[in-house]
Amino acid sequence: MYIVHVFARIKPDRIEDFKTASIENARSSIKEPGIARFDVIQQKDDPTRFVLVEVYRTADDPSRHKETTHYHKWRGAVEPMMAEPRTNTQFLNIFPGGSGWDTEPIKDEI
Repeated sequence: MYIVHVFARIKPDRIEDFKTASIENARSSIKEPGIARFDVIQQKDDPTRFVLVEVYRTADDPSRHKETTHYHKWRGAVEPMMAEPRTNTQFLNIFPGGSGWDTEPIKDEI
């Protein structure tokens, strides 16, 4: 598995807009065959900070994801919401193994 954490700091007055756009993107993203998980999480002590946890099946799948219509829509929508440029860190899984990521994410918690 190939895991990407995308770090975003959002303008305080755009937090709800960012959540809406990111959840819409995540819902579409988890339908892609190359994505095992796509989580949107918000920092508890600083609600302007978010992490997108993207779990891909192969190292080629992130580039395929970036070709999708929903990714382009999300990127265009959230760009003006950013308080600073987003960054990312890439990981390889150790545990769980590949099939351990295929659990159903919790739906409609927000």
